[in-house]
Amino acid sequence: MNRVATLALAACILFAPASRAGRSSAADARRASGLRYFTDVELVNQYGRKMRLYSDLIEGKVVIIDGFFTSCAGACPVMNHNMERIQDWLGDRLGRDVSMISISVDPLNDTPDKLRAYAARFHVRKGWYFLTGPKEKMDFALRRLGQPLDAKENHTNIFVIGNETTGLWKKAFGLASAEDLIRIVQSVLDDKPQDSAP
Repeated sequence: MNRVATLALAACILFAPASRAGRSSAADARRASGLRYFTDVELVNQYGRKMRLYSDLIEGKVVIIDGFFTSCAGACPVMNHNMERIQDWLGDRLGRDVSMISISVDPLNDTPDKLRAYAARFHVRKGWYFLTGPKEKMDFALRRLGQPLDAKENHTNIFVIGNETTGLWKKAFGLASAEDLIRIVQSVLDDKPQDSAP
């Protein structure tokens, strides 16, 4: 190996750990910030399994979030039908790159069994979670997700769509056409971290 090649190899060995460390510390800082804001408040999904808000549902993913309740006969079924259309469009990215989160605004009545039966109406696949839990935890989670409310009937018709890795968050009208919502989800999915730009 000539002297130039040896120096180039030495430089690669010398600087590669620093580069990885820089990326690692940025990721660690992002995780600490996300965990501090969202917290790991434990909720319960439609299968009765506990899920941590940040670590299990949001970290490193694109998320699509709506609020609903199972006895709602107005906006909720329309919004969740839109979520179903988004689920179909996502294909195998759901559960891998994307989490869909439907969070009950009526946790006193929406048990995991009720959530499971409700979810079946929308042909839910892995990666789309219907969540409930103790009311104080649900109220806390809804506030952190930008969906605070004083009564279940007053829940918003807004989807919150975010890319936790890049920090891009958008709101969309949940009663818009599925095609319009898919375009917004695509724009959030397409967002790239700043350090990955060429």
